[in-house]
Order: sequence, then C-alpha cells, then structure tokens
Amino acid sequence: MHAARIGGLLPPLDAFERRLAALSSEPRPVLVVRLPELERVAWRRGLRAARALERAASAAFSTAVSRVLRSDDLVAHDAGSDLFVAALVAPTRDGNPTAGPVDIRSALARIAATMEATTRQGVRTGWTSYDRASDGDRIGAVLERALARGAQERERYAFFSSLGHELRTPLSSIRGYLETLLDREVDAPTRERFVRIAYNESLRMSRLVEGMFEISLLDLRADALGAATGSLVAAIESARDACAANAAARGVSLAIGPVPAARVRIETDRLTLALVNLIDNAIKHGQAGGRVRVHVDADDQRCVCITVDDDGPGITPEDRERVFALGQRGRTSSDGHGIGLALVRLILERAGGRVQLESSPLGGARFVVTLPRR
Repeated sequence: MHAARIGGLLPPLDAFERRLAALSSEPRPVLVVRLPELERVAWRRGLRAARALERAASAAFSTAVSRVLRSDDLVAHDAGSDLFVAALVAPTRDGNPTAGPVDIRSALARIAATMEATTRQGVRTGWTSYDRASDGDRIGAVLERALARGAQERERYAFFSSLGHELRTPLSSIRGYLETLLDREVDAPTRERFVRIAYNESLRMSRLVEGMFEISLLDLRADALGAATGSLVAAIESARDACAANAAARGVSLAIGPVPAARVRIETDRLTLALVNLIDNAIKHGQAGGRVRVHVDADDQRCVCITVDDDGPGITPEDRERVFALGQRGRTSSDGHGIGLALVRLILERAGGRVQLESSPLGGARFVVTLPRR
C-alpha cells in the first residue's frame, strides 16, 4: 500500500486497518512513530506552521519506508494526526512470514532517524503485534499499546546504560583487592578479609547481571508467559527455601499460611522468581528480628491473591508507584539497585496478573499479587 498512495498522500488509518484485518489471521508487527512537537507547534505557532511540519514529516516518513520496508507492507497517516503507522505484512528476504524483533527495531530506528533528520524534531516510537482475533477493529488501542511498549523499552535501555556504569564499581573493587594480594605480602587475616570482600562484590555483580538478564528476556518470552501454567504450591515452597538463609541472618520470622493446590497462568520458575524478590524485599526492609507473613487467598475461581507483609517503615502513598520503576529504590538504608520490584511487575503483567502496594497490618508494606488461574 505504501507504493501506491491515495491522492499523493499516505493512506488513512481506517483503510490501513481494513487491509490489515483482511490479510491474515496471523499476528503482524505494527510500527508507530509519533511526532509530539506537532501539537505544540499548532498551539504556539498556529495551524499553518503545524501543517508545514506535518507535510515535512509525512514526506520523510514516505521516504524512509520506501527504503526500509518492502513494497507489500502497509503504511498509514491521518491528516492532522501526529501518528505515522506501518505494518510488516510482506515475507522477509529469507522466507519467514514476518520479521523478528531485531529486524523490527532496526526498521523502526531507521525510519525515526530519517524523520528526525528531516524535521529536526524528536519522535517517539514503539511496536507491537496486531492479532485480528483479539484486536479486531480496535486499531487505536493497538497504537497506544505500541507506544506504551516503546516507552517501556526506552526506560529499560536508559536504565541498563546507567547500570552498566554501576557494574564498574564492584569490578574495580575486586580487581583492586586481587592486585593487592598478587603484588604484596599480606598476613593471613588481611588476606582472608580481602578475599571475602572480593567474593561479596562478585555476588553483587551477579545479582545485577541476573536482574538485567531476566528483564531483557521478558519481551522475547511474552507469548510463552501468557500461555504457561505453574504450580502455586511449588513456587511458594521454592521461594521460602530460597529466602530462608536471609531471614535467618536477620533473625526474621518467615511465616507462610496454607497454600491451596492451585494452578496459575505463569511458569512455576517465573512465579518463584517474583516471590523471591518480594519476600527478600520484605526481609531486607522489615525490622531485624521482625516478622514477614505470606498469605494466599484462593476463594475466587478466576484468580489467586498472594499477600506479602512486613513490619518495616512502610512506603508512603506517593512512593508506591515509583518503587516499581526501573532504577528506583525504597527510602531505607537497605542496599538495592532498583531491579527487583520492576522485574516483579514485568513478570506478573506479562502473565496477565498484577502487583499492588498497600499498608500492612504489621505496620510496614503489603505487596498484593493477583494472578489468573489456569
């Protein structure tokens, strides 16, 4: 469709949607480029300036897709809109029915670069899959989903970049202590202390890398997460065993109520990872020698509710959303890198669940996990 324009203009979104729905029942990647400055120009400089910017953006988008996409791929843009849309419906050069995530991101980056170079304005991008069976004629929701995903990816990439710098600190510490042991004669107690510090720093690096790795895999495994099934009993037992040592080290009483033999719509290992992060968080931020309680409510036939309570200082209402963002931490003296709770939310949302933060009857924080039953 992008080779044959309508009246010299990009095809409108409603024609794009009809064509996309008629092509195939298979999911198709939809790419979205948004030009936020268009609305601001209209308000500040008037409609004439906004239309000039829109024409320049449309021309740049047309040029980019003619170079990047295949002739059978679809494109669209509604006059007066700040959204430019494409769907990859043509087979790839190697015969695959659709492009993979790497090729999709590459195409989107090249289109965005061309538009930014031409308009000298920043753009926002994102992509998602259009599935006729589930999305139907709700193309607006598809575009919103693509842009939301793009925002999450940009946040993640920025976080990983800053985290890469943070990895240098433990690495430099390890190298410094080991160089000292190699270059100098040190007494046995000092040698043991240096080795212990280097070991602890290596564990710190390991936690950072594992968190980054888990987050990076979630988008690739999104479909599998939605179709998975897991054991609630096995996940909670594994999480309890994994957190027992940390609880003992802080003298924390970890109590877990009765767990029903329910199946939930998430892999057991993934649920275990989410619960380990929540329980460890409660142990670290609760009082030394205090209490952590895990309770399961399975009365609802559609979902299971898991609560994790601690007796720490709690989290203020204004911070309850912030702590789930990548790179953000609770305001306590406990160490952390802002990965754990962000990872929990990503895992649960990919499985169709959610996590919320409330005040705990123990005086601290209560994390409430809701998961659909399988």
